[in-house]
Amino acid sequence: MTDGIAWLAAPQSIAFGGYGVVLARGLDSEELVTRLTATVFGPTRTTRGLGRLTNKELNDAVEDGPWAPYPTIGLRHGKTGEWNFVVKYGGWQAEFGSQPSVSRDGAHVFGLEFEEENGKPVPPQFSYLHDDRLMCAFNVHLDRSWGFDGVSGDREVAVGVEEMLAAAGLPDTTVPRREVHRTTLEIIGRYSGLSLPRRQVLEDALPAVVLEIA
Repeated sequence: MTDGIAWLAAPQSIAFGGYGVVLARGLDSEELVTRLTATVFGPTRTTRGLGRLTNKELNDAVEDGPWAPYPTIGLRHGKTGEWNFVVKYGGWQAEFGSQPSVSRDGAHVFGLEFEEENGKPVPPQFSYLHDDRLMCAFNVHLDRSWGFDGVSGDREVAVGVEEMLAAAGLPDTTVPRREVHRTTLEIIGRYSGLSLPRRQVLEDALPAVVLEIA
């Protein structure tokens, strides 16, 4: 039995500020780190290895790092079954772009983000890209905030996800957002076969890097 991804909906599931997770099939975690690093806005970044760190250790390291003029960003990465994953730390929010494509050369790349402490507030976001093509993306709260208008992407994938959401009675604005968040992540996990090992992410020491200006 796997952990799935629904555990991310718990308050401060990975860090105080929320979670930023990328899962990929078709490239290893080191290559995933390299491709993600190339998409960071602003000056070119390079990775500096920090050895193997726990969730708390990398959180502490980036919190103690310099924040001006660009935010400190750390990444931990690993593997679970057929999936390779990267977890973001520090000031990752709104710092990663879409080019160059992380999903190029046939890779399947899934993004999960939630800026939990953003006062605007920003809803959780899900995206799935394959070979630089948007397959599925939507606001995980399934409400009208931030321009939500259903599930976008590849017709077959989007319809499949929408049918599963409808079977669970969603969207439904009377359901608390955290419950919608958890249920939606469960559906995404079942549809795509996604799994993120909770204990490995929160307790084990994993390879860690910090992104530095080249």
